[in-house]
Amino acid sequence: MTDEELKEQVVLALKGVYDPEIPVDVYELGLIYDIKIFPVNNVYILMTLTSPSCPSAGSIPAEIEEKVRAIDGVSDVSVELTFDPPYSTELMSEVAKLELGFM
Repeated sequence: MTDEELKEQVVLALKGVYDPEIPVDVYELGLIYDIKIFPVNNVYILMTLTSPSCPSAGSIPAEIEEKVRAIDGVSDVSVELTFDPPYSTELMSEVAKLELGFM
């Protein structure tokens, strides 16, 4: 599998992770800032949460790591949480904005 194909599989896995308080997946919400594929299929994900006091701060990154690690061929997964830049609804995809009534 090429790096680009693996990245597509990672995005599909991310679309299966939801913030328990919001009925939209973390990818469409704009919580994923970066996905990098390093040699030997090591995956790095830089993400944020809707707020630093999000009650799901422990569970969402752990679920992301679990779902990405389950992809065939992935060697290792690193999920880094950041709040710089802070989350904003501007980061949401059009799909998320429609789902949540922002459009």
